[in-house]
Amino acid sequence: MGALIVESDAKSVTIQITIPYESTMLSTEESIQSELNEAGVLASGKALEQFDTDGSPLEIEGVRWTSKGQQPKRYQSPYGKVSIERHVYQSAKGGATFCPLEVDSRIVLTSTPRFAKQISHKYAEMSGPRVVSDLKENHGRQVTRSFVQNVAEMVGSIALSQAESWHYQTPKPAAAITTVSIGMDGTCMLMCEDHYREAMVGTISLVDAAGERHHTTYIGASPEYGRASFLARMEHEITHIRGLFPDAHYQGLADGAAENWDFLTPLTETQVLDFYHASGYLKGVAKVLYPRSPTKREDWLTKHCHDLKHEVGAARQILSEMVAIDDAKLGKTSRQTLQATITYFRNHHHQMGYAEANAQNLPIGSGVTEAGCKVIVKSRLCGAGMKWKEAGAAVVLSLRSLSYTQGRWAQFWAKINQYGFSLAF
Repeated sequence: MGALIVESDAKSVTIQITIPYESTMLSTEESIQSELNEAGVLASGKALEQFDTDGSPLEIEGVRWTSKGQQPKRYQSPYGKVSIERHVYQSAKGGATFCPLEVDSRIVLTSTPRFAKQISHKYAEMSGPRVVSDLKENHGRQVTRSFVQNVAEMVGSIALSQAESWHYQTPKPAAAITTVSIGMDGTCMLMCEDHYREAMVGTISLVDAAGERHHTTYIGASPEYGRASFLARMEHEITHIRGLFPDAHYQGLADGAAENWDFLTPLTETQVLDFYHASGYLKGVAKVLYPRSPTKREDWLTKHCHDLKHEVGAARQILSEMVAIDDAKLGKTSRQTLQATITYFRNHHHQMGYAEANAQNLPIGSGVTEAGCKVIVKSRLCGAGMKWKEAGAAVVLSLRSLSYTQGRWAQFWAKINQYGFSLAF
């Protein structure tokens, strides 16, 4: 029983494994995994050796480095701990050492690249302890929580630092893109200082002439990242998309927050207020008008929402209707609700051209962006008892933005594979 290297050369390694049959299929499958992991450790060790030098002196940027000899090191792989000896270099000046094997094989801290990719992807989806449990239960790998966090944080730091400099290809849509819909929103998360701060999420969606969405780019930023930096990232992504779809119609789509429109208006040709925010205000007015008649309340709300959505100029008409309501007999709360809705419609009626947008198959709901807030931020960062330091939140959001934007996770790791971990960082 066990894995044995049968043959090995510069091009390949041949390994023989023996797998015993157990009393149940589940037990046999667990034996298979264990033996395959053992073979993976052997193969990984031989593969790493191919990236080592022969110990000859190296010259890097005019500085001569000499080997201190082969020194032992243990690396973590998807299959287990791999112990090898490799050359470590140092210049005549002393100080920092340099290991060519780690650079050329793309080692991340002490993790092989494939294991770092697995860990960071899992960490984007679940907490550190859950990742540890998942690796043990499903992969037969026992690692510490600190190792998982250190690797994931290092990978996330690269993703964050290269967010504006690395170019990612956008998947080719199956149909011609006629509209680029740009949205942004914020959602609160609990920080370690026991107060809530707002994380930002931006979306850039590619929409065809029939109104079908083909691709969405997600941009997530933690509170510490700063709104200015988040907006710079958004502009960077929008500029990239404009280069791909210069003739598309650019639409801003968000809720009523003024800071969202300060950013979106100069970058878009039309602006649409999220329909469901507007209809939510009308729901409050319906309750004010018919507090004791649910049927009349529902009839009023249905009619006005339908008109707002399908009739040109309906927003102005509804605004005039609400202004004409005699609020003298209303209670304080009802009067405040009515006045808040009137103010909302006065400020945003020019962004309520829903009938015109529907006629052009343009989106009128910011559901993609709001879903982004839930998926990118809430579902991972707002679990029971979770509190975050600024740097930790930034790491997770950078990883999730890559993971949830189609094609980017693979492209990110292709760049790590191309440039190397230390160079990228």
